Amino acid sequence: MATFKTRAQHVADDLRERILSGEFKGGSQLRQDALARDYDVSRIPVREALLTLESEGLVEFHAHRGAFTTELSVAAVRELFDLRVLIETHALRYAIPNLTASDLDQAEAILDQYDAALDSGSQIGNWGDYNFAFHHALYAPSGLPETLAIIGQLNTKAGRYIRMQLLYTRKIEKAEREHRELLKLARQGDVAKACQLLETHIKEAAGSVVAVLENSLNSA
Repeated sequence: MATFKTRAQHVADDLRERILSGEFKGGSQLRQDALARDYDVSRIPVREALLTLESEGLVEFHAHRGAFTTELSVAAVRELFDLRVLIETHALRYAIPNLTASDLDQAEAILDQYDAALDSGSQIGNWGDYNFAFHHALYAPSGLPETLAIIGQLNTKAGRYIRMQLLYTRKIEKAEREHRELLKLARQGDVAKACQLLETHIKEAAGSVVAVLENSLNSA
């Protein structure tokens, strides 16, 4: 059954993808009148869409200047990924004892699709979505809805950085191996080793992104 989207939701979804894909670089001004023409809507749904993206950390409003995409920032990467470590290991710790065979099979099916997309170099725009879907499948049985909501918000903000890591650091195979090992540890019910691997996985991803950003800043 198709889900009905308001004009504002449609604009927010498309604009989010354009920001995460890098079409709009950090610090780009998002002019509401130009976007309204692009999407053939009035300024009202554009304004609503921009407010949605502001709540996700992708857009910020400057007084008397309007809306801008947030800057890619080394400090932001470190903070976002440190928060991911704290909150996602917490969720995984609670989730593993509740994981059923069906939960694990679902996570594996998502991982198969994710690996196929990575290996073929296709669906680049969906890589972050696959990454989040896999992790979410492992965390969902935690019984911590507020924690899961925060994880969703953090992953939206980190989405462009995750995609950057996979595209520019040539560590796709390493990410795939770590996901498979994480799934294996979850199947075994080994909470301590799974949480340790997850912490390492997220921290190393942050380090890779920081290296890419610093190289970009130094060559600018």
